[in-house]
Amino acid sequence: MRTGSIGKIVSSLVVLLLILYLSAADLLAASPNAALVKAKQEAESQGYTFLTSHDEIVAGAKKEGKLRVLGSFEPNTYKAVSDAFRKLYPFIEVQVEEMTGTADPQRFFLELKAGGAVDWDVFNISPDFWTDGIPYTKKFDLLGMAKHTVLAIPPPMVDPKYRTVVAIGSSIHAIGYNRKLLSEEKVPNTWDDFLKPEFKGKKFLVDIRPQGFAALAAGMGEKWALDYASKIGAQEPVWVRGQTGPLTSMVSGVHSLFHLAYYHSCTRAAKKDVSGALQCKVIEPVPGRLQEFAAVNHIAPHPNASLLWLEFQATPEGQKVISNYEPFNTSIYSPESALAKVTQGKKLSMNDWNTLHNTDKFLQQVFKAFGLPKADDAKR
Repeated sequence: MRTGSIGKIVSSLVVLLLILYLSAADLLAASPNAALVKAKQEAESQGYTFLTSHDEIVAGAKKEGKLRVLGSFEPNTYKAVSDAFRKLYPFIEVQVEEMTGTADPQRFFLELKAGGAVDWDVFNISPDFWTDGIPYTKKFDLLGMAKHTVLAIPPPMVDPKYRTVVAIGSSIHAIGYNRKLLSEEKVPNTWDDFLKPEFKGKKFLVDIRPQGFAALAAGMGEKWALDYASKIGAQEPVWVRGQTGPLTSMVSGVHSLFHLAYYHSCTRAAKKDVSGALQCKVIEPVPGRLQEFAAVNHIAPHPNASLLWLEFQATPEGQKVISNYEPFNTSIYSPESALAKVTQGKKLSMNDWNTLHNTDKFLQQVFKAFGLPKADDAKR
């Protein structure tokens, strides 16, 4: 075979290989685009908005330039989160106000229903007002955009049913006790230990807003939780409302034991206790719940900036900032969080996306099981 013929064959093979390479590259490049287009079409067919580009969201946020947020973290936490967010997106002016308890959310949702609250972009939804809040969330397909990494949000942090809400944090319940009043060997190791005869008659505190019982109902079953609540009521505990006051009374030696205390509240109070008397103990199953539910207002004037805000809080960087101030209010779905480490390897009883819609029902049923007169008080 002549040298020229060999050269032509080699050249043809090179051209063929180049064509195959470019075709394969085109296919690889086109696949994600095709997947995004399909996801967008599916989302839009269900009435959702699906943005396919993070750059598009940033560009939109630049034009908007502002963001107004109602949230439930502490003011110091939000100041730090806002400062970190502005470093990443200096073109967005952020204003955050705290919305806590049940009175603030109730007022806000009444305002939403009346056609108000038009200036707010992002708001917090309390599980107590879940059915009130969901219809007023903007129908961004947050779950779809998270799954396709348009938004850097871990998919488990997004409500799989409504797809419009992100659980920025979580919390767990534990036992608080004063070790100077109650020796270690007498501290309960199981929830049933509270039913022992020695704990009857004003021997421990119980919050009448029974979020911990709702978590137990979610994981252990409604029947078990209601039966347990009835037995706890029969123990004649000291009924309290809230966490700060009761925990302070424990530090001062007025009370020795707190049933289903919020772990983050207990550890915060213990940190301030110079005597070292207050201790916080996690027992199984660990009752927990998703919290800090954030969504974009359906009439948000700055929707793109809102998406960046939700995303930032869900990222490792955002979770780290939150952890600096409220370590046990971070997301249980963030592997490096303090909360994930505390619960690692332990059996959980979680009030999660599957049961959150039953929270109000759980609270009222448990309150009735306590044997106290007014079920409506459990929501206040």
